[in-house]
Amino acid sequence: MGDMTNSDFYSKNQRNESSHGGEFGCTMEELRSLMELRGTEAVVKIKETYGDTEAICRRLKTSPVEGLPGTAPDLEKRKQIFGQNFIPPKKPKTFLQLVWEALQDVTLIILEIAAIISLGLSFYHPPGEGNEGCATAQGGAEDEGEAEAGWIEGAAILLSVICVVLVTAFNDWSKEKQFRGLQSRIEQEQKFTVVRAGQVVQIPVAEIVVGDIAQVKYGDLLPADGLFIQGNDLKIDESSLTGESDQVRKSVDKDPMLLSGTHVMEGSGRMVVTAVGVNSQTGIIFTLLGAGGEEEEKKDKKGKMQDGNVDASQSKAKQQDGAAAMEMQPLKSAEGGDADDKKKANMHKKEKSVLQGKLTKLAVQIGKAGLVMSAITVIILVLYFTVDTFVVNKKPWLPECTPVYVQYFVKFFIIGVTVLVVAVPEGLPLAVTISLAYSVKKMMKDNNLVRHLDACETMGNATAICSDKTGTLTTNRMTVVQAYVGDVHYKEIPDPSSINAKTMELLVNAIAINSAYTTKILPPEKEGALPRQVGNKTECGLLGFVLDLKQDYEPVRSQMPEEKLYKVYTFNSVRKSMSTVIKLPDESFRMYSKGASEIVLKKCCKILSGAGEPRVFRPRDRDEMVKKVIEPMACDGLRTICVAYRDFPSSPEPDWDNENDILNDLTCICVVGIEDPVRPEVPEAIRKCQRAGITVRMVTGDNINTARAIAIKCGIIHPGEDFLCLEGKEFNRRIRNEKGEIEQERIDKIWPKLRVLARSSPTDKHTLVKGIIDSTHTEQRQVVAVTGDGTNDGPALKKADVGFAMGIAGTDVAKEASDIILTDDNFSSIVKAVMWGRNVYDSISKFLQFQLTVNVVAVIVAFTGACITQDSPLKAVQMLWVNLIMDTFASLALATEPPTETLLLRKPYGRNKPLISRTMMKNILGHAVYQLTLIFTLLFVGEKMFQIDSGRNAPLHSPPSEHYTIIFNTFVMMQLFNEVNARKIHGERNVFDGIFRNPIFCAIVLGTFAIQIVIVQFGGKPFSCSPLQLDQWMWCIFIGLGELVWGQVIATIPTSRLKFLKEAGRLTQKEEIPEEELNEDVEEIDHAERELRRGQILWFRGLNRIQTQIEVVNTFKSGASFQGALRRQSSVTSQSQDVANLSSPSRVSLSNALSSPTSLPPAAAGHPRREGVP
Repeated sequence: MGDMTNSDFYSKNQRNESSHGGEFGCTMEELRSLMELRGTEAVVKIKETYGDTEAICRRLKTSPVEGLPGTAPDLEKRKQIFGQNFIPPKKPKTFLQLVWEALQDVTLIILEIAAIISLGLSFYHPPGEGNEGCATAQGGAEDEGEAEAGWIEGAAILLSVICVVLVTAFNDWSKEKQFRGLQSRIEQEQKFTVVRAGQVVQIPVAEIVVGDIAQVKYGDLLPADGLFIQGNDLKIDESSLTGESDQVRKSVDKDPMLLSGTHVMEGSGRMVVTAVGVNSQTGIIFTLLGAGGEEEEKKDKKGKMQDGNVDASQSKAKQQDGAAAMEMQPLKSAEGGDADDKKKANMHKKEKSVLQGKLTKLAVQIGKAGLVMSAITVIILVLYFTVDTFVVNKKPWLPECTPVYVQYFVKFFIIGVTVLVVAVPEGLPLAVTISLAYSVKKMMKDNNLVRHLDACETMGNATAICSDKTGTLTTNRMTVVQAYVGDVHYKEIPDPSSINAKTMELLVNAIAINSAYTTKILPPEKEGALPRQVGNKTECGLLGFVLDLKQDYEPVRSQMPEEKLYKVYTFNSVRKSMSTVIKLPDESFRMYSKGASEIVLKKCCKILSGAGEPRVFRPRDRDEMVKKVIEPMACDGLRTICVAYRDFPSSPEPDWDNENDILNDLTCICVVGIEDPVRPEVPEAIRKCQRAGITVRMVTGDNINTARAIAIKCGIIHPGEDFLCLEGKEFNRRIRNEKGEIEQERIDKIWPKLRVLARSSPTDKHTLVKGIIDSTHTEQRQVVAVTGDGTNDGPALKKADVGFAMGIAGTDVAKEASDIILTDDNFSSIVKAVMWGRNVYDSISKFLQFQLTVNVVAVIVAFTGACITQDSPLKAVQMLWVNLIMDTFASLALATEPPTETLLLRKPYGRNKPLISRTMMKNILGHAVYQLTLIFTLLFVGEKMFQIDSGRNAPLHSPPSEHYTIIFNTFVMMQLFNEVNARKIHGERNVFDGIFRNPIFCAIVLGTFAIQIVIVQFGGKPFSCSPLQLDQWMWCIFIGLGELVWGQVIATIPTSRLKFLKEAGRLTQKEEIPEEELNEDVEEIDHAERELRRGQILWFRGLNRIQTQIEVVNTFKSGASFQGALRRQSSVTSQSQDVANLSSPSRVSLSNALSSPTSLPPAAAGHPRREGVP
C-alpha cells in the first residue's frame, strides 16, 4: 500500500465510491464538499441537505451515543467506501537515486575522470611501431606484462569508486529504512478515543473510519474531519489550516466543523467522523503537496541548469505550500501565509558541517597539488625526450614517425595521470562514510538516534548546550514533598491523622474531581519499581499526594463521573488555573480550583484553619504567606500549587460565562510544593561537559527561584561564581533597544555569563540560540546544541547547530525539527554524543595522517622515478595495491577506533582549527622523510647491499627483478607499521595504547601482512614481483619496524619549534557557505523540511552530505572566489532572519497557548509554557 502514489490512491477510492455509494445515505464526494464549508454556510447546508447532525449520523448508520457497532465486516465496508485514515507516504529514494547522489562527490569525480582517461589510453595502440628510423627513448623499458596490465589500473580505480559509492548508498538506504521503522513504531503508538458499541475505547489513529463517534478533549490534535455533536466550551486553534491565530469556538448551531490537523485548545466534546485519510482537509493538502513536490524537483533541475536562479520554482512551491506549511507547523501560525518569512528564517540551516567544509577544502588543495606535480612530470618528460631526440641526436621529424612520437607523448601523459591518481586520496570519502556510519550505529546503543549524519560530528565541536529542565535534567516524575495545610507548614508528607477530617475530605475531592480523568496512577509494571504516572505529570503528583495521605481518589471519581461535571474551566495559558463546577445533592453548586499559587492565592479571601473552618485571609496575610511558605519552597526547587474551592447558591444560578466573578472569593484549602527530582546521573554529566569546554545553560518555564535551585543541584551554577540568572521578561528588556528591536551587541553583553533563563517563552529560547550562534564576540564561532520536547521548541531546535529531541516526551514537531533523538530523554546521553562526535573527527584525522604520508611518498617516488629512470620503481598495479587496498583497509581500521573518556578532557576544536594540525603535519613530513630516504637508498645502492642484479636499466621484457620487489615490499612494510603510528594524532608516546580494544584494527593489520606475503611470493608478472629469500624478508620487516622507532624520534621534536610547518584544511569564517549552495538549499528546505508531519516524517529526507560537495567543485571550476560570494551572502542572511524572528505579541501568546494544551495550572505567572507537556 505504501508504494501507491497519492494520485493512484485517490482514483482507486473514487472508483470504489461510485459503485458503493448507495449503501449509506451519503457519498464520500458529498461529505468531502460539505467539509470544505465553514461556519454558517456549513450550518445552512446541513439544514438544507440533511436536516441536522443527528440525521447525518442516521445516514452514516451510527448512533451519537452508542457509536458504531464495531463489527469487522462493517468497518471493512466503511474503509472500502470512504477510505482509510492513512495518508500514503512519499516514496523513499530508490537505491539507484542514492547511488547517483553518492557519485556527486568531488574526489570521486576527479578519480572517475582519471580512471576513464587511463583506461582509454591503455587500449590505444598506434600504428608505425616497427619503424626503425624513428628515435626511441632509452630506458622506457616496459615488459609486455605491464603493457597487457595497462588497463588494470583504470579498472581498479573505477572499482574503488564503485566500492565507495555502494557503501555510501547502502548506508543512506539502511538509515532511511531504520527511520521509517522508527516512524511506523511511533505511529502505531498514537491512539485516539472513540465510542464503539457503547464502550469508550482507544484505537490507533489509522483505524478510525467514517461514522465513528470520537471523543475530543483539550490537547488533542484531531486525526480526521468531523461534525461536532455535543460538548462543553470547545475551542479549536485552526491556525494550522487557516493561518488565523484566534481560537474558534465550536457549537452545533454556529460552527460544527472540526478539521483534521487542528488543535483542541480548551474544553471537550464528541464528533462524528465524516472524512478520513486523503479525503480529509489535511489529506487533500498532502495530495497537492505530493504532486507539487515532484513537479518541483523537475523544475528545480531546469532552473539550476539555466542560471542557478531558482525563484520561479520557489514561488510555485509557495502557492501550493502556503496552506500546507500552515498545517504542518502549527508553531508558526501567527505568521499566517507569510511563506516568505519562513523561507528566510530557514535559510541558515544547511550550513555545511564543519568537517565537511574542511574535507572538501582539503580535497581541493590536494587535487591542485597533484595536478601541479603531474603537469611538471609530463613537461619534464616531454622536454627530456624532445631535447634528447631532436637536439642531442639531431634526428629529423619524419612524417611516418609521427604516430610513434605521439605514442611516446601519450605514454608520458599516462605517467602524469598515474602521479595525479596517486596524489588523490581515494580512501578519504570512504573513511568519512565508514567512520560516520559506524558511529551512528554505535550511538544507537548509547540512546542517540542520529537523524542527520553530520550532526554526529558537529556535536564534537559543540561549545554550548541549551537544555530544557523538565524531563531532561529532571526525572519528570512529580512528587509532592511539602505541604501547608491548616496553618501548618509540613516539610514532609503530613501524618493523615494530623489533618482535620473536614479539610481532608475537601482536599481529596478537590484533587480527584478537578483534574483530567485520564490522569491516573497505576501500579508499577515490575516489582519494586515506582508506580506508573499516566497523563499530566503535575496532576499525577497531586493524586500521589492523596495516596500518600492514605486516601483513595477512585471512589470519588466513580461517584462523580465525568458526564456529571456541571462546568469545566480547562487550564490555559491565560487562566493559569483549572476549575470544575459540580452540583451538590442540595442543588447548590461547588467549584474546585487549582493553579499556580501566586495566581490562585490572589483570588482567595478565606483560608481553612486547623479546625477545618474558613477564616478571613487578608492581603497582608497573603504577603506573609508568600514570604514564609511559598518563597522558601521555591528556593528548595519546588513548584508551588494552591488548591481552593468556592460554594455558590442554587438560585439565582450564577452567570458561568462571567469568569472574573466566578473565579474569585475562593477559600484556600492547602498549598503544596511539588518536586521534580534531578536525575541522579545529571550532575556528573554536566561536570564532564564543563571539563570538556562546553557551557551548559538551562532554559525553562519555571519560576526563577525553582530554576536556580535546580541549576545549583545540577552543577550548572556554583555559588559564588559570576553568572547571570534571568527571567524571560528581564532578558527581553535587556536585549531590545528603545524601538523593541533585538540588537546583537546587547545579546553579546549577556550570553557569555547567562546560565539560567527562567520563565522563558519559546521565542526567547530561539532568540538566545540565534544570538549565541550569530555572535562574533569570541574568536571561534559558537557551535550550539539545544534540547527540546515541546512543539514550541521547534524553531530553536531548527536554528541550533544540533537539535536534540526527546524520544519519549517529545512531540512530533520537535522530533521533526531535530537532528538527534534521545531515546531515553536523558541528559547524559548528550555527553555520549559529544564523545562520539569528537571521536569521528579524530578518526578522520588519524586516517588523513596515515593516508597523506603514503601519498606524499608515492608521489615523490613516482615523480623522481619517472624523471630520472623514466620508469617508476613502483609499478602501476603495485601502486594500486598500496593505494586502494591499504587505504580502504586503513580507513576501516582507523575509523572504527572506539571513543575514550580522554576525548572529554580537551576543549572543542571550533570551526577555524585546521583539519591537519602542526603536530600531524610534523608526523606526515617526518615519516615521509624516513621512507623516501630508505626507498632511494634501496633504489640506487640496493643491488650492492643485497648482492643482486640491479633492476634499474633492465632491458625490455625482462622478468620482474628482485631489486624492485624488495623496494615494493619495504614500502608496504613501512606503511603497515606507520598505520600503528597513525593511531595517535596529538603527539602521544604510547601508540599501542588500547590497541586490543579495537579488534578490527588488529585483524586488518595482520590480514594486510598475510596478503602482502602472497603477492610477493606468488604474485609474479601481474604484480611485477619475484619471490624473495627469508633474509631479504627479514630486512624488509626490520626497515618497517624502524618506523616505530622513528615515530618516537619525531614525537621528541617540539612542534612549537617548527614554525615553518603549514596547516591544511582550515576553514575561515567567511568560507562556510558558498553562494550557490544557499540558493539550492532555500528551496529544498522551503517546501520540504517544513511540511513534514506525523506520518510523513521521512519524506523529503535525502542525505545532503554529498549534494553540497558538487557545488563546491562548480565554484572551484569557475574560479569564483568563495570569499566574495560569502561576504555578500552572510549579510543578506542575517538581515532576513531578523525579519522572520521579530515576533508580534499575538504570535507569542499563540504559540504558547498551543504548546501547552495539556499543561496544568502550575505553570505559574508570566510564562504560558510549562515544560514536560506529555
